[in-house]
Order: sequence, then structure tokens, then C-alpha cells
Amino acid sequence: MKKLVLIMLVVLGINYSPLLGQTQINGYIMDEAGKPVIGANVYIENSFDGASSDAKGMFSFQTDQTGTHTLIASFIGHEAVQMPITIAGDPLSLQMILHEKVNEMDMVTITAGTFEAGGEHKTTILKELDIVTTAGATGDIAGVLNTLPGTQTVGEEGKLYVRGGEDYETQTFVDGMRVIRPYQTTIPYTPTRNRFSPFMFKGTSFSTGGYSAEYGQGLSSALILSSKEKADQTRTDFTIIPFGAEIAQCLATEKTSLAGKVGYFNMRPYYAVVPQNLDWIHPPQAVDANLVFRNKIGKTGIIKAYGNFTWGTSQLYQYDIDDPTLKTAFQLDNWYGYLNTSYKNILGKSWTYFIGVSYAANRDEYLFESSEVVEKTSGGQAKLVFNGEISSRLAINTGLDFFQRDQNMDYLDREDTLEAGLSFREQIPAAFLEADFYFTSKFMARMGLRAEYNGLNEMFTLDPRLSLGYTVGKYGNLSFAYGRFHQTTNEDLLLIANHIGNEQSTHYILNYQYINKGKTFRVEGYYKHYDDLVKYDPLDMYNPEGYTNTGKGYARGIDIFWRDSYSTIKNADYWISYSYLDTERDYRDFPGMAIPIFASKHNLSVAYKQFFPKIRSFLSATYTFGSPRPYQDPNADGFNTGRTKCYNDISASIAYMATENIGLFIMSTNILGTEQIFGYRYGNTINDEGLYNRSAIIPPAKRFIIIGATITLSKNGVMNQLRSL
Repeated sequence: MKKLVLIMLVVLGINYSPLLGQTQINGYIMDEAGKPVIGANVYIENSFDGASSDAKGMFSFQTDQTGTHTLIASFIGHEAVQMPITIAGDPLSLQMILHEKVNEMDMVTITAGTFEAGGEHKTTILKELDIVTTAGATGDIAGVLNTLPGTQTVGEEGKLYVRGGEDYETQTFVDGMRVIRPYQTTIPYTPTRNRFSPFMFKGTSFSTGGYSAEYGQGLSSALILSSKEKADQTRTDFTIIPFGAEIAQCLATEKTSLAGKVGYFNMRPYYAVVPQNLDWIHPPQAVDANLVFRNKIGKTGIIKAYGNFTWGTSQLYQYDIDDPTLKTAFQLDNWYGYLNTSYKNILGKSWTYFIGVSYAANRDEYLFESSEVVEKTSGGQAKLVFNGEISSRLAINTGLDFFQRDQNMDYLDREDTLEAGLSFREQIPAAFLEADFYFTSKFMARMGLRAEYNGLNEMFTLDPRLSLGYTVGKYGNLSFAYGRFHQTTNEDLLLIANHIGNEQSTHYILNYQYINKGKTFRVEGYYKHYDDLVKYDPLDMYNPEGYTNTGKGYARGIDIFWRDSYSTIKNADYWISYSYLDTERDYRDFPGMAIPIFASKHNLSVAYKQFFPKIRSFLSATYTFGSPRPYQDPNADGFNTGRTKCYNDISASIAYMATENIGLFIMSTNILGTEQIFGYRYGNTINDEGLYNRSAIIPPAKRFIIIGATITLSKNGVMNQLRSL
């Protein structure tokens, strides 16, 4: 059933170039006893084409190479095997035997704190197509990751809140480079989206804690996105939805691919049909453009460049809480540009090196009736990384990076006269060293150290990281992770008091994971301690001298994950995730230890997908539950003692392939229309009853519904994507 899943790509107008016109190479990797070898690395010499063997010892990949080549199979604790092959377009089926260097043992991996998604990794939890086929996520990377354990449902934001951490505590990296402003700018209390298309990436690593020393400046989490090496088919895609359209073009040759995409969106027609809770003057409009270039250099080198540009505008009326007859016009204009360029090549026989440069610039203009606020953020990163094997038992990952960020916020009157301005420049040079020691193939340790100097507050930090992995039985893995992390505080506070020191967290994580025959079970307990959090006096919050690093906090809990992927139910895939969170903080303007407003104690997600190949259809449904969240009620005693209603959402999507080139779909969030309240905003004066007036923070609409179609034009048609799920 060709192209069925491609109809889900409409949400982001994803440009995905499937593998066509290539040679299929399949095979089986076994040891001397005839048992399957799990996690063996199989690749064509002097190329990036290859795969890893699965739980049955099977591997499969496609290549555009031709002629005589050498296929190499390697595995920790075993001698590498080389096999000459001739690639002429016909499928190859191979069998390779690995001889152990030490003795017969399964591959051990580090799973504590990390979800692997995509790629050919033994611990893969989600594939790239899962992101666009999960109901309720609407094709957003953060949306589908919010169905995994360890995350919080914060519906008015749409960002990643991980294990009691704020959204800024999760950093996003594209090809190893930290991204400035990874989310789209929206008006307050309306959910945003990640800026990047899921199908840009061959792999996604979502770390809920204890992540690698290669990455820094994230107190809670790291979202690490690895882009694809190249596109393999020339094609054109059209996406049509009620509020916009996109066109994408990809040109591919043997070594080079160039892809571009441009889309225009205007929510006015949609809002005319679907009632909104906001009083729009000019509903949101946006233009989004992307350009991706990939080129193989020589036999082993590859250069990749990605650019993204977005423009958006919207205007609405904001109503006074104390006097609803008073309203003011508010307009938001946004410009964003991002460029990421990297080069990767092989160095010697067992080493690779990576050179990367990225730059981003964002401009937000907030226009009020009598004033204007202009916020500008720019900066980027340069990075050099070397990794390779010292021996069969020791692997090294080391490198240097430099990060710079410039932030300006200007307050102007409507004649563009500057009334006040705030700014800071942050420069962070860093070095890291990380080593994987395989004591045996059942037991490994990853030890890392990251050093940073923050020129903004003139602080030097040295953060150790440690992870241990031990194979339990044939399919189980036990892991422990420890790490210390530093980060400059959120930018809104840095603009006022840019001298304040780094905030700090320390993670302890214990994890057990079992993967066998399409079934995954994972349970993880953690404890996270916060130190040096920023505090200030709410009555004197604009006085830089009143800011200190005397805050503290903790987060502890347990996460449980179960997935049954096409194992028990024919053509069906589902997962269940549950998180328990106990967290308190004394930071910002808190009078003492209290639960922050974004934290809910219990979170549950159930995602189900059913394919119907005979009728070329697809059904997806997701249920999300979040227990009550706290909020500050000035009409009640205590701090953050108010509690919202439970969050309940059932979302669904249906897709149908009408022809080989045309797909139809419909998707909806909150199909039952459940009332969602994320908290309350309060007025500044007391009413006649002696209370402060309040207004509920609710979604712009009860549901978000999309009906649309995708059209794909290509010389060779479109590959069946169901195998990828």
C-alpha cells in the first residue's frame, strides 16, 4: 500500500524523499554457535551506507553504490569480518559469522535517561514516522515526545517540560549544534510548535536526564536531532489544507541533493468556520521557507546545509480582567532565520571528525496602542568533534565548541523613540571528553567531563557525567546515570540582571529496559536536585541588585513505558506511558518551597495506531491525562494552593490513499470537546465582594481540526512506507 503514511505529513508540509532506485542488501549476522548477533554494525567500506542487526540478527539497508565493494561487519568483543560483494541493482541476501575476541556476550547499551528515536539503534523507541502518525501531536516533534514518560502536559505552552523542569531547561540540538529559539513565537497562553520537520532527521535522541558531556546548558533535558545524509529521489509535493498550502521540490543526483519548500498559511478562513475564544482583529498569517543541501565529497565525506526562514503576524484584542468593557489592540510580528552547516569525514581507519557552524536570528515586535516592544535574539555555535576507537574496549568522543548569544529588548513609543533598553551578550567556550569503557560486553561505563567558561557572569564550571550499563539476560538492560549540569538562567531574567550566576542541577537515574520481538518495557526512577536557582523580591523585581542564586529545589519520580509494535495485534502498534512526579522549588518570587504551576503529579498517555492495508487506510488515536496543576490564587491562603481540573484529551486521525499520488486525511484534537483549564489570570483590584476577579486560561478553541490532501509527483512513484513503521 504505497504512500499511505505520507498523507500525515501535511501538518508540517514535510518533504520526505524515500529511498528508490537503490540496491537492497539484507543479511543475517551470527556467532560461531549459530546464534544471532544483536547490534552488529554492518556497512559498505568507505561509505555511510549500512545498518545494525536487530534482535534476530537480521540487517537490511539500501545503497546507491554500484560495482565491487567490501561489506564489513563489526561488533564489540568480536573480530571484524570483511566480505567482497558486487552491487548491480539486484537484491543481495548475505550471511556473515563473527568470531568472538573474548567470549560470547550480548551488546550492552546505556539506556538510563535516554529515548532513541529513528536510526538503526538497538534501543530505538520511536521511529521518525511515529512523530507524524501519532494522533494529537499534529506532526510536531515536541507533541509526540509529550506522549513519552517524564514529560508534563502544559497545554497553554506546547513546549517540553521534563521531570519538574521549566521549558528553557530543555535544549534542542540539530546535528550537534545548539538551536536558539527552537519554538515558534506565539501570543501568550497559546501553544507553540517546534520549528523543525520530523522528516529532516534520521534519528532523534530525547534525553530526560543524565545526557552526554558533549552537550551543555540544559538543566533537565536534551533533544538531539540528527539530519539525514541525502535525499534519493527527484520529486514534487503539494499540500493543501483549509488555511494554507505548501509546495516542496527535491532534486537528487548520485552524490548531491537540493530540496526546497515554501508554504503560506492564513487562519482567517479556518477561524470563520471553527469558533475561537480569542477576539482576533487579524488572525495569524505565516510564510515558512526551507532549503536543504547535501553533497558527498570524495568517498567518505559529506557536507550538509540547512536553512529556515519564517515570517508571521497576528493581531487581537485583549480584555481587562477587572473591566471587560475595556480592550486594547495587541499585535505580534515575528521574523526568524536559521542556518546550520556541517562537514563529516573519516579519519584513518577508526576515527571520524565533525566540523559544524550554526547561526540564528529572531526578531519579535509586540505592538500596543501607545507603545512597542522589540526583542532581538541572535547568535550561533562553532563545533569540532573527534570520535573513534582506541581499542575494541575503549571508544573516545572529544571536542571543542563555542557558543554566543546576543539579546536586546527595546521599549519604544509609537513614534519609534527609544524609551528604555535592556541587553546582554553571552559567550561560552567549552571542551568535553567522554570515554566508553567495555569491561566486558555485558558491562560498560561511559565517563565524561565538560568544562565551560561563561563570559557573561565570569564563571568556570566543570561537570562530571557517568553512566553504567549492564546486560540482564538475553533482552534486558540495566543502567545507571549520574550527571551535574549548569545553565545560565532564562533570558527574561538575564536582561534585568545579567551578572547572576549559573543555575545547577544534579541527576541520579536508575533504569531497566527490556526489548524483544516488537515489545518494549521500560521503568525508570530518578532524583534531581537543584542548586543556585535565581531568586528575587517580587516588589523590587526590576532592581538587578536584588537578584541572587540562593534558590533550590528537587524533583523525583518514576516513569513507566510499554510498547507493543505489530506483535500482538495484526497491523497495530500502541504504547502506554505513565509518569509520577514529586517536585518542589524555592526560586524566582516564591516565598518558600512550593510546587511550580507547570507540574502535575500524574501523567498518562495511550497512543494506538491501526493500519488497514486492503483498503489503504490508517487510524490513529491518543488519550492523554494530566492530574491537576497548581496555580496561585490571591483569594485563598497559602502559595500555589489552587488546583486546576484534570486534563483529559482524546485525539484521532484517519487517512486514506485515494490514488497512487493523492492522499486524503482528517485529524482532530479533543474530539469529545472536554473543557480544558490550564490556570487563571487575576486582576489587580478587589471587587465589591472583597475578591480579585479572574479569567480562566483555556485553549483558543475546544478542538483543532484539519481536513486536507497531499499530492506527490515523481518520476518513479512513491515507495510504500508501511515497512518503516
